[in-house]
Amino acid sequence: MTDLIARVRDVLPAVRADLEDLVRIESVWADPARRDEVRRSAQAVSKLLSEAGFDDVRIVAEGGAPAVIARHPAPPGAPTVLLYAHHDVQPEGDARQWHSPPFEPTERDGRLYGRGTADDKAGIATHLAAFRAHGGNPPVGVTVFVEGEEESGSPSLARLLAAHRDLLAADVIVIADSDNWSTETPSLTVSLRGLADCVVEVATLDHGLHSGMWGGVVPDALTVLVRLLASLHDDDGNVAVAGLHQATAADVDYPPERVRTDTGLLDGVDEIGSGTVAQRLWAKPSITVIGIDTTSVAQSSNTLIPRARAKISMRVAPGGDAGEHLAALTRHLEQHTPWGAQLTVTPGDLGEPYAIDASGPVYDAARESFRQAWGHEPVDTGVGGSIPFIAEFARAFPEAKILVTGVEDPDTQAHSINESLHLGVLERAATAEALLLARLGGANGSTAL
Repeated sequence: MTDLIARVRDVLPAVRADLEDLVRIESVWADPARRDEVRRSAQAVSKLLSEAGFDDVRIVAEGGAPAVIARHPAPPGAPTVLLYAHHDVQPEGDARQWHSPPFEPTERDGRLYGRGTADDKAGIATHLAAFRAHGGNPPVGVTVFVEGEEESGSPSLARLLAAHRDLLAADVIVIADSDNWSTETPSLTVSLRGLADCVVEVATLDHGLHSGMWGGVVPDALTVLVRLLASLHDDDGNVAVAGLHQATAADVDYPPERVRTDTGLLDGVDEIGSGTVAQRLWAKPSITVIGIDTTSVAQSSNTLIPRARAKISMRVAPGGDAGEHLAALTRHLEQHTPWGAQLTVTPGDLGEPYAIDASGPVYDAARESFRQAWGHEPVDTGVGGSIPFIAEFARAFPEAKILVTGVEDPDTQAHSINESLHLGVLERAATAEALLLARLGGANGSTAL
């Protein structure tokens, strides 16, 4: 195992160079103008995997973005491990707010900055490093699956899994798209909240009215909408929608000062909700208003607004059903719309939550690999956000053991400006994955399967 750790270090400089080349490709599938860049990214990933020693490398698509599947056959009697990452990235937002160009990887203070450096092109780099450290011939079968539309909700993933089931079937699935407790302490993600969203529109008038002539007599739509949205939480910030599921969370210490540091909470602004931070982040539902359509301040006039709408995003605790939660949210909106205003609720995306029973020999092997690579015991954590495709994998391959790992840390700022990868975390994550492949393949005379 010591030699394997050294080999990971040996391959990392080339892996980092490959990662930087991938980051320079603006693979934003959500932007139609850059879809050719996503296709170029898939070709680049395919080339890297071919050069790493995978004999069977394919670019596939089922009506959506191109994905890459690369296969190395298992030795007789050995298991097959599926390694997942995605090569598409979030839009960069306002490039002027970046400290360096978003698609030009730049190192500062041990971190590599750029869109996709962590989420999730570093997942590809992790898989490449682990495979190369084994000389392209690990003791297990390895299938690498690199998706191309995860940041757009993976709309064609179910079709990909169905169409290429035989290629993707595995005993263990490693999903490298999550984060770690810190840059020094690794995490195994064992639960994820689901997602349900909708657009709510309220209408009070068939046309705008002069607010001086009719204000105080008939309601305007924006005031109705504000009151309706305010009903979604109680005075402490807890979700006030009835019938939503709550789970339990791991007993970990998440002090207030870390919350403030990790989030950039402004001085004087309080946390919301009740219960531990872990409960609120991982095991309770949350509701956020993520957009409002109404008259802008710049275009405002003394007019009663006839219509207004908002988009509501809800996170569903593990064990809950996303569809049932959206129905409960819809009932709440119907029951709390003031003054008889007309209400329209348009359902949006659904993503089921997921909880992993992280016990048994595969997870024991993973934890031991983390301990050896990081020098610290891994923390079993939840994720407050959603990775709905994990439930898709579980449905497609119900017998497989799923490990959710990653190369992010609290300072990564995935999806935000100045996204970055801690280079020490990349090394430790790649080392842990290489060690896991060895253990799953029978290192030290035994196998985890």
